[in-house]
Amino acid sequence: MTSPSHFSLLVVDDEPDLRTLYELTLLREGYDVETAGTVEDALLHLKDRTYSAVITDMRLPDGTGLDLLRRLEETGRREKAIVITAYGSAENAVEALKAGAYDYLTKPVDLKQFRAVVASALGRSVSTVPTIVPSSLPSENGAPPERVAPPVVAAQPAVTVSQAMGRMAGQSGAMQQVRALVDKVARSMAPVLVNGESGTGKELVARSIHEVSPRAGQPFIAVNCSAIPEHLLEAEFFGYRKGAFTGAADDREGFFQAANGGTLFLDEIGDLPLAMQSKLLRAIQERSVRPVGAVSEQAVNVRLLSATHKDLGAEVQAGRFRQDLYYRLNVIQIRVPPLRERLEDLSAICDRVLDRISRDAGVSPPPRMTREALALLGRYSFPGNVRELENLLHRAVAFAGGEVIDVPDLGALDLALTGDMPPSSADSLVVAATPLPPAPAQAPTPAPLPTDLAAYLDQVERDVLERALERYRYNRTAAGASLGLSLRQMRYRMARLGVHVGGDPDPVDTERGDEA
Repeated sequence: MTSPSHFSLLVVDDEPDLRTLYELTLLREGYDVETAGTVEDALLHLKDRTYSAVITDMRLPDGTGLDLLRRLEETGRREKAIVITAYGSAENAVEALKAGAYDYLTKPVDLKQFRAVVASALGRSVSTVPTIVPSSLPSENGAPPERVAPPVVAAQPAVTVSQAMGRMAGQSGAMQQVRALVDKVARSMAPVLVNGESGTGKELVARSIHEVSPRAGQPFIAVNCSAIPEHLLEAEFFGYRKGAFTGAADDREGFFQAANGGTLFLDEIGDLPLAMQSKLLRAIQERSVRPVGAVSEQAVNVRLLSATHKDLGAEVQAGRFRQDLYYRLNVIQIRVPPLRERLEDLSAICDRVLDRISRDAGVSPPPRMTREALALLGRYSFPGNVRELENLLHRAVAFAGGEVIDVPDLGALDLALTGDMPPSSADSLVVAATPLPPAPAQAPTPAPLPTDLAAYLDQVERDVLERALERYRYNRTAAGASLGLSLRQMRYRMARLGVHVGGDPDPVDTERGDEA
């Protein structure tokens, strides 16, 4: 007789045959299983004992799986929840993840995937979970039952929340909110979209989610979608087989296979071309990939995180991003605030960056900022965010040559803030070969008043419309939406101000996406 598992599961489904199938499958994996056919029956079970996980069908006679999820949330239960939805019901799947489900499965349920998802929810390694066949049950192929060892739980490294979060410097309210969201979403399999300007630390947030999740001991694969040539995207994401194309001398894994069991982080997801977006959507929906040159798909167990500096909602409106993929990725969104919105964290970030710079250079002790230097930094808006601050501090350390960084070591920044040079980018702050003394502040010269106010305002409006059209590739629907205008209002203003698309005096019928 095999030793009982310390994992207990509650399976909720109103169809007796499916309930029995799930129960037998899980018993063979060594789990302690109880079943229920309704929401009410499930709640009675939950009242009597605590389970490791709850597996529930979406549709039940007296309610839905979401009702059960909400009750678990309201009562503070710690069971992981896995929801089974009808095939192709993306809306239900997304709703379940938002309600706190760890993961979801679609009918008809693939038993191999079913076992993998349950093992993932319980923190077990699928490759090391032995199949356990109780003596009272036949094996799947009808052979006599085997007596095998009890299940061995895959060891997970002890990664505390403080260790993982500690790299995100600062105690501002904005960063406290980011940490709270990271801690909450790490417990599920729900896709997370990290949104923020360039240089704010989106990858750091994604790594923190991975490191405080049950997948911490598995791979974290980070991919910059904008850095891969378009013709190589499919091979890089899904792998390829030997001979699939010229130069394919051996089989090779893709990003999905490399991240199997762990987390795949897709940075700058908004830069993926539409053709690849379609293939990525299928991989997410089917939880399987087909390597280039292969005839069959491979199942993958991957937690998907993505990031972008773009407004994906506007990209969807402009037709540059698939709406169905956007809804799949944007189940939970974490906004990383720009540095200008949390300048109270400046001192902590500077200390953290200077520690790292000194450690890399083998210098001890690390230099520290003077109060005056910090005050100077606090007057700058940092369009490049933390990445720009790091570049600035690298330069300051090089020129300071001591244990203190003062205002003269930030000479280029001082010039930018006093008006002698434009503070447009990090490059503009490091062009000086030596620190320059601060220039005296000069009063700005007021702009002359226009002689024809109506013409002046028309020109301002014309410039705004042209810039919006150029940004959205001359799609008037998207450009107008970005300015809070309907398509009708956009057309009226373009006609009144003589703004044309690509020089066409009447482009209404030639622009795709403007019909409506």
